[in-house]
Amino acid sequence: MDTQNKTSILVLDDEPIVCKRLRSALEKRGYEVETFFRSADAFKRITERDFDIVITDLKMEGLDGMAFLTEVKKRSPGTEVIVITGFATMETAKESFQKGVFDFLAKPFKLGEIQDAVERAERKIRESRA
Repeated sequence: MDTQNKTSILVLDDEPIVCKRLRSALEKRGYEVETFFRSADAFKRITERDFDIVITDLKMEGLDGMAFLTEVKKRSPGTEVIVITGFATMETAKESFQKGVFDFLAKPFKLGEIQDAVERAERKIRESRA
């Protein structure tokens, strides 16, 4: 956790509206949130710092979500990754979990679902650091 003990979250989704909705909902709950809708920018950011939680879409231009989350886990194994996707299949879900993803949500999701996933991920992080 960072110095203010705020859980840091990176959101990567190629739809700016999704980024905006998630940022405002999560900031209201006291999280530190950075949003990106270009995977190259998000990729650059994860090379600069670690985040507690990463929320990523799977299908995007450039680096796809699977490659992105693989890189996140490689750089920061303690980061919990939540996948959000409009292309949820059993295969993508299975592959995500094999790569160590914490949760997998199909779009359209309710904000409550993502907040719940974030809270559960945060609990897991706290327990692993205790």
